Amino acid sequence: MSFVVRHALWSDEQKEAAQRMRRIAEEKSLEVIRFSFPDQHGILRGKALVAGEALAALESGVTITTTMFAKDSSHRTVFPVFTAGGGFGMKEMEGAADVLMVPDPLTFRILPWAPTTGWVLCDIHFTDGRPVPFATRQLHRSVLADLAARGYDHVAGLEVEFHLFKLDDPRMAVGDAGQPGQPPQVSLLSHGYQYLTEQRYDQMEPALEIIRRDILALGLPLRSVEIEFGPSQCEFTFQPRSGLEPADTMVLFRSAVKQIARRHGYHATFMCRPKLPNVFASGWHLHQSLTSRTSGENLFVTKDDGEVMSALGRFYLAGLLAHARASAAFSTPTINGYKRYRSYSLAPDRAIWGRDNRGVMIRALGGANDPATRLENRIGEPAANPYLYMASQILSGLDGVDRKLDPGPSADTPYEAEADLLPKSLHEAIDALQRDTFFREKLGAQFVDYYVHIKNAEIERFQAEVSDWEHREYFEMF
Repeated sequence: MSFVVRHALWSDEQKEAAQRMRRIAEEKSLEVIRFSFPDQHGILRGKALVAGEALAALESGVTITTTMFAKDSSHRTVFPVFTAGGGFGMKEMEGAADVLMVPDPLTFRILPWAPTTGWVLCDIHFTDGRPVPFATRQLHRSVLADLAARGYDHVAGLEVEFHLFKLDDPRMAVGDAGQPGQPPQVSLLSHGYQYLTEQRYDQMEPALEIIRRDILALGLPLRSVEIEFGPSQCEFTFQPRSGLEPADTMVLFRSAVKQIARRHGYHATFMCRPKLPNVFASGWHLHQSLTSRTSGENLFVTKDDGEVMSALGRFYLAGLLAHARASAAFSTPTINGYKRYRSYSLAPDRAIWGRDNRGVMIRALGGANDPATRLENRIGEPAANPYLYMASQILSGLDGVDRKLDPGPSADTPYEAEADLLPKSLHEAIDALQRDTFFREKLGAQFVDYYVHIKNAEIERFQAEVSDWEHREYFEMF
């Protein structure tokens, strides 16, 4: 009896998908299949197996070390894995023990830029079948299951900004290695500042076309390719989808864009604000609504001409605002991302909402009988782990529904409105999360403490560095 069968890990739909996967692998003469899983940062990790071994392992899983869950954004292990409990307080996690990557056959694809290579997203389980509690895709799935039990589906559409540069020097000299290594040297594909002009789009089109074709060939629900305001900055938007699909789309999109770009002499970065002259910050705007699982109806739609959305939508909106400070640790999980929250910009600086206003945190779109009624949260950075970002949104929104919270009036002047300010730093956001009893209850104290530990390790390394700003500020004067 296989591991999957023994622990009843696949639905009937997944079993059928596994059969299709085997058939396609043989028909296309695949040579390699990548087994990947999204780690705590939303970065794909895993192993590449020759096709025969990969197909044989579909129902038995593939081992990986638990240290994958112990790493910060520099890929340093920041838990004492060889102590009792491995620093996690769990016997199963100590000593760099193994866990199993179990494929989700519904996610299987052939990589267009590597046509003899298959790819499948995996979930992570202990050898006794239990899900690893730090695996964020499974955490998001459990939140979606609770939502489904209420009769709702979460529908999300993605607007993702990023920078695409020409790769001038990959910095691959031996001395450039490190943890992390030296970043590459790049140059612009466009000067920017001509938002949505055809001229700037055409300058970047040769590179964007390569990416667009492969993203569509992957089967991702791409909607548009746009030129953003900053130099060498663009935005890809995706059609709204429900359940796990939007988060899976985001994690595969980021990985695909970086791989495709590098193979063609470009460098793509989802870092919020690169340290390059004249470069603008990038955001990730998350459009969302709740639909009925029985009828498919958008439950945020109102029939009242005087309202932008239904009572359910307003309650959900109020929940997003109420938990904005703590959830910023998930929507903006890097030190760099907080350099985007600036007053009088196209980024929010406080927990406020407005009707079709791009200065607020939550932009409410819709109106009476408008089936496209939705909330656009503008708080996120494109480096966010999509599973944690979306799970935190759902949990926050449902708390607003349960408590029937009032979001207050629409803000016409968002940078002057009386409202809680968003955290000014990752340290402030992590402190808000650590103190937040709501997320400790909903995500579990074990997960919150784990996540806080990793982020504090990054903050401590940052604080130990001597920055260009410090040297310029103090070296001559003192």
